[in-house]
Amino acid sequence: MSAIVRPYSLVLLGAACLSGCARVGPDFQPQHEDWSEHWSSTSIEQVTEQGVEPDARQWWAVFNDGNLEALMVEADAHNGDLKIAGLRVIEARAQLGIAVAGRYPQVQQANADVLYSARKRSDGFNTRSGGYWQYGAGFSIGWELDFWGRFSRAIESADASFFASQANRDDALVLLHAQVADTYFTLRTAEARLRIARENARLQKRSYDITQKLFKSGESDELDLQQAKTQYLGTLSSIPDLESQIVLARHALCVLIGRPPGPLPEVEVQPDKSGVIPLVDRAVLQDVPADLLLRRPDVRAAEFQMAAQSALIGVAKADLYPSVSLLGSLVWSASSLTGSPNTLAVVGGPSVTWNLFDHGKITNNVRVQDARLQQAIVVYQNTVREAAREADDAATAMLAALQRDTILHDAEAAARRSLSLANTIYREGYSDFQRVLDAQRALFAQQDAYIVNRGNAVGSLIALYKAVGGGWYSDQPLIDPATRQQMQHRTDWGDLLDETNTPAVTPHSSGPASQ
Repeated sequence: MSAIVRPYSLVLLGAACLSGCARVGPDFQPQHEDWSEHWSSTSIEQVTEQGVEPDARQWWAVFNDGNLEALMVEADAHNGDLKIAGLRVIEARAQLGIAVAGRYPQVQQANADVLYSARKRSDGFNTRSGGYWQYGAGFSIGWELDFWGRFSRAIESADASFFASQANRDDALVLLHAQVADTYFTLRTAEARLRIARENARLQKRSYDITQKLFKSGESDELDLQQAKTQYLGTLSSIPDLESQIVLARHALCVLIGRPPGPLPEVEVQPDKSGVIPLVDRAVLQDVPADLLLRRPDVRAAEFQMAAQSALIGVAKADLYPSVSLLGSLVWSASSLTGSPNTLAVVGGPSVTWNLFDHGKITNNVRVQDARLQQAIVVYQNTVREAAREADDAATAMLAALQRDTILHDAEAAARRSLSLANTIYREGYSDFQRVLDAQRALFAQQDAYIVNRGNAVGSLIALYKAVGGGWYSDQPLIDPATRQQMQHRTDWGDLLDETNTPAVTPHSSGPASQ
């Protein structure tokens, strides 16, 4: 037996040394464009500043709103889309484990059998005197050597896909946090507009009541009455729509934080804040916009997808070359017949397989993978351009909202003063009631425009933080405890479900995430 084992061990040692000695296919090269590494914009420079507080990972702290921060924590723990993104990370890690397993020998066939035989004699079929047992067991093992890098390229692809799934989860966090903040301030804006509408409706109702009394007493004509009534009812009609917007915003928040639609006691209208929309005139960034764009989770995910697809070209090209495998079999057999020997046979040797007549199938598969790589390159380039556009658009919109804020504030003050003067002049008989109605209409319009613009400014700030990839961090695990317990009850997951979040990496700096 030793004379057989030693040469076989040497063959295995030589195979291990030769395995992976050549890797066909392209090595991944980043596709950064020159403009993306030095990009900036005047609008972004005007509405941002360099600083460390608040941390861009939790940029919503700039609003100093405890209710918003509590909603963010609950969304991280219970949002359904975020849970799916975490599960896809686990799935990608398991796929990586499949790719890594291809490096090692595989048992191709195993069998065991027990047979009972009886010999036929002249006096008939006598099972008691002529029967005996036969036993046998064996297995075959194969090990395809990675001469052309088929398996190492497959691991490279699966590794990049794993990191892409992590970047996609980070991107889900960016989107989730922006949605929660945007929906929260949409709710607050609707509440502020509702308060203004109700205040103006009460004011216009008093004017309508006065004109009604004057008309009944003959001191005013019907035109003043109908104009006052029209304006009051028009303002009153805006209230149900604003109330509906509030309910819809609450429902959206419920879904984002993983609850069924319903009341949200923690965001009910607070009397001291019902008309307050914060104005934050600067976004605090920890780096220059160009670097932030390239570190955006969706940009990183697109780059990892490029790396994964680049490696698949090597997997496809490996099929053009012969496949070299080491095959071995171990077979044992025995019998219950007296004097019959037990046998143990070991068979091993190399095997070469080469598909020479594929009628272009392999070559065209390489072309398919290369075309997909080029698509991934274009997707990456479009993603970076879109990221730059989103950041510039958000900064431009924020700058315009900030400029309008002072103007609208002064316009509101002027409209309020105009109404006061119009009421005074009307009471003293120097003008008709139409000037009072015009002043009331102008006041309502300016107050509503001021609040809407404040909401737009906040929305633009949120969009800017989202555009530069802010909010990608969460201290919640990939898989929540309840989901982990449910999955472990069904399947042996080993330690895959215990994985914690890993720091952001780039495709050309990543290595195998699992061994």
